[in-house]
Amino acid sequence: MTDNTAKFTTAMAARAFMTAGNSTVTMVSVKTGTRYTYKIRANDDGDVFFVSLLRGADNTADYSYLGRISSSGVFYAGRKNPKPGDTSPTAPSSVAFDWAWGRLYRGVLLDSLEIWHEGRCGRCNRKLTVPASIASGLGPECASKEGFTASWAGF
Repeated sequence: MTDNTAKFTTAMAARAFMTAGNSTVTMVSVKTGTRYTYKIRANDDGDVFFVSLLRGADNTADYSYLGRISSSGVFYAGRKNPKPGDTSPTAPSSVAFDWAWGRLYRGVLLDSLEIWHEGRCGRCNRKLTVPASIASGLGPECASKEGFTASWAGF
């Protein structure tokens, strides 16, 4: 069996994957080994992205609301009227996402941070099997719909 997970090597690739509309990423601190898994889903218009945090053992259902990425690319932790089960804007997982997203948005992927995807397309969530697609996190059809060519991620 092949391991289809992949670590992003550029900020552009990580940011494009995360805002493709249906992505799951795990961020790992190289220094501490601390890791958090986030789901990022687009709204119906595809211009706002809702971020959730994996908080339990069930990696398909144990997610709680963390915040949103606006159409201008700004991450807003929490919501105006928090709901029970939401992740606090001051939680380490929220602070970590805000820190990482701020750097990715400016085109910076630090050596102290690893960002992994689970081997599924960040746009349609289909399993990736082609090595170039695994590396980029987007299948060829979805990459072209997002305006990228086969070599877009620099892999």
